[in-house]
Amino acid sequence: MTDLQKIPDSELEIMMIIWDADEGVTSDYIMDRLDKTWQKTTVLNFLSRLGDRGFLTVHKQGRFNVYEALVKKEDYLQKESKTFLQRMHHNSLTSLVASLYDGAGISKEDLQELKKFIEEAE
Repeated sequence: MTDLQKIPDSELEIMMIIWDADEGVTSDYIMDRLDKTWQKTTVLNFLSRLGDRGFLTVHKQGRFNVYEALVKKEDYLQKESKTFLQRMHHNSLTSLVASLYDGAGISKEDLQELKKFIEEAE
């Protein structure tokens, strides 16, 4: 995996739409699925930045620009998760889980699922 830059939240929202589509999409497709009321020029600027950073490719299909992800969602999320764990919890998974549990961010069902995951990984 190449050295990926962190995507700002606004651009990440656009990337999530593209990743979830699992195929090339147009700016109109993205606009229809945004939770925000951004102007089309704003979305086009974000798409341009994502392309400049190597996250997207764009090609013409008829009169439309079609945007496709160059970076896999799983690769980006894995990198960001590792960075978060290192920065916020000094690489301690126990610290992360404890902070979620203490803050009621994790349920007993989540803990059971985590336990099952650990048992299967061993």
